[in-house]
Amino acid sequence: MSSLRAKIQDVFNEPACEQNRGKDAKARKEGCSKPLTPGAAAGGCAFDGAKIVLQPITDVAHLIHAPLACEGNSWDNRGAASSGPTLWRTSFTTDLTELDVVMGQGERKLFKAIREIKEAYGPPAIFVYPTCVTALIGDDIEAVCKRAAEKFGLPVVPVNAPGFVGSKNLGNKLAGEALLDHVIGTVEPDDAGPYDINILGEFNLSGEFWLVKPLLDRLGIRVRACIPGDARYFDIACAHRARATMMVCSTALINLARKMEQRWDIPFFEGSFYGITDTSEALRQISQLLVKKGADPEILGRTEALIAEEEAIAWKKLAAHRPRLEGKRVLLNTGGVKSWSVVHALMEIGIEIVGTSVKKSTVEDKERIKQILTDDNHIFEQMVPRELYAMLSEHKADIMLSGGRTQFIALKAKTPWLDINQERQHPYAGYDGMVELVRQIDLAIHNPIWRQVREPAPWDCQPAVRKELPSTKSETATLHVVQEFAGTTADDFGEC
Repeated sequence: MSSLRAKIQDVFNEPACEQNRGKDAKARKEGCSKPLTPGAAAGGCAFDGAKIVLQPITDVAHLIHAPLACEGNSWDNRGAASSGPTLWRTSFTTDLTELDVVMGQGERKLFKAIREIKEAYGPPAIFVYPTCVTALIGDDIEAVCKRAAEKFGLPVVPVNAPGFVGSKNLGNKLAGEALLDHVIGTVEPDDAGPYDINILGEFNLSGEFWLVKPLLDRLGIRVRACIPGDARYFDIACAHRARATMMVCSTALINLARKMEQRWDIPFFEGSFYGITDTSEALRQISQLLVKKGADPEILGRTEALIAEEEAIAWKKLAAHRPRLEGKRVLLNTGGVKSWSVVHALMEIGIEIVGTSVKKSTVEDKERIKQILTDDNHIFEQMVPRELYAMLSEHKADIMLSGGRTQFIALKAKTPWLDINQERQHPYAGYDGMVELVRQIDLAIHNPIWRQVREPAPWDCQPAVRKELPSTKSETATLHVVQEFAGTTADDFGEC
C-alpha cells in the first residue's frame, strides 16, 4: 500500500497540467479529484477508470482479483472495437467468496487463475486488477504477479488501482503508470522508422480510429501504438521507439505522454480528430513533429496536398446538409475533448451552440472553448436534469448531443437527441466522421416523429360536437351519419 500511496501522490503532482502548476505545494498534494462519497458509484471509481483505459488492449487477458460483482460492474461498458483478437471481451475473475477472504486464500486463488488462463488461452500477457476487497485484506498483488511471470514465462502486469483510492480519472492515470512500469520499453522492435507515432487517449469508439488510420497510411505514417483503442500488447511494449505522440484525451493519459517524453524524448501535442479543421490541424502537427525528429521535410507538402483533397470532398458532401441545418441550435452536454472539438466542428457548418458542458474538461479544454464561444453564458460546469429539461421544453435548442445517461431528459421534452459518448453507434472522427455526424444530426432534427409526438394526444382533445347524432345503430342510420358529417369542418368541433 505504501507504493500505491506514493504512486497516487506522483500522479497528483502532474507538472504537465497547467491547473496543477498554479497550485501551492499543499493544494497540489490534495490532487484534482473530488473525494468520493462512500457507497456512491456515480461517475465511476479508480478501478473502473483503470479498466476503461486498459481493456481495449484486445489480445490481453484481463483478470479481476475480486468478488464476482466487481467484474460484472464495469465489463464491456464502452463501445471500443477490435479489428482482430476478441480475448479482451472474455470476462476473467477470481470470484472470491467470503470463505476465501476469511481464510486468506486470495493470493493462492489468484496464482491458480493465472495458470489456468495461461494454459487455456496462451495470451501474450495477463493484466491483474485488484479491487477494494482484495486491497483491504492485504493481498500482495505485485508479488503474486512477479512469481507467476517467472513461473509461466509471460508478462503478468499488476494494475494497482483499487476503487477506494479515488475517482475514475485517477484510475485512468494509474493505468498509464502500470503501462510505464511494466509494459512500455520491454520489447525492442526491429523495424523502427522515422515516421512512427503513438496516439494516446484514443479508444476507437465505434471504430473511429479506422477512419483516421487510412489518412496516416497515405502519408506513410505508421501508428506504432494506439493506446488503448484496438491495441496489441507487443505494439504497446514497443511504443518507446515512436518519434512523436498525439494526445487525444489529456484528462486520461497526460502523465503517460509527459513521462514518455522525459524517458525516451518523444514530443507530444494535444489535438482532436473531430471536425474538418481540427483533423487537418492534427495531421499538420504530426508531420511537423516528425520533421523536427529527423523525418524528410517533403512530408509537409504531401500532408498539405492530402488535406486539400480531403477537405474539398468533405465540404462538398456537407453542402447538401447546410441549408437544412444552418441556424439550428444545439445543446452539447458532454465533457473532455468533445466539449470544444465538437463545438468547433458544428460551428463550421453554421450550427449555433446554445450551451456546452465542461464538467470533465481540463483548463486547456476550457480555454479553447472560450476562444470559440465568446459568450461565457453558453458554458456551464454542470447542468442538473431539471435545468436541462426546462431548457429543452422551452425550445431553446433544436437538438441535444450527449451521452445515454441524459437521453430520457430530451425524450421527455420531445426534443431530438443524438448520442456522442461511448455508447454511440456511428463513428464521428476524421473527415468522413464529420460528414456522418452532420448527417445524423440532420436525420434526427428532421425526423417526422417529432412533429407527431408534439401534437396533443387524442385523449387530451375535448371535442364539442354541435350536431346531434342519431341514437340508432342500424346500417341506414350509420350511412346517414357518414353523409351528415361528410362536410363537417374544424369549426364544428372544440379546439384540441
